Amino acid sequence: MAQPPFVPVELRDEPSMPEKLPPPGHWTATRPADLTAGQPRGPKLGTPGPDAGYAMLLARRFEGRLAVTAGERADDAIAGCVAVALRRAPLFGRAPVIYDLEHAFTLWGFLGGAPDDLVAFRRRLFEGAADHYWDQRAIVDAVPDEALRLTPAQVRERLGEWRSLITA
Repeated sequence: MAQPPFVPVELRDEPSMPEKLPPPGHWTATRPADLTAGQPRGPKLGTPGPDAGYAMLLARRFEGRLAVTAGERADDAIAGCVAVALRRAPLFGRAPVIYDLEHAFTLWGFLGGAPDDLVAFRRRLFEGAADHYWDQRAIVDAVPDEALRLTPAQVRERLGEWRSLITA
């Protein structure tokens, strides 16, 4: 409500003009923690990409289809394969999609048709992956970029020769 005209107004009660701020100057990365040469790459460093949480939602669509053997847990399979999918998606410059998860689950044989030696190999690698970040990193680091660039159908065709897709 406006102030009535018969009420006296003091100078301090008058509205003031906002202070004009100058436009910001040119910014450069000069702080010690600024990344000037880009994101560092290497084992156990991860691959940053957008919308990583969406991969977990997509992975839950595979829960009823996962072929886990005795001694394996579906949560471990999901955690490890989500990590692989999150490494694959940024290679194509995008957020994770269902095909990244299909690729990862197929690569590790969780969608069926896995050779017995792959099942024995992944059992050790995936054990406790849902609870331990470094186990997830080991799973991701076992998959070279060349294998990540294949389509899920190509991975399915080459599953019998899985040692060429995974570094042991």
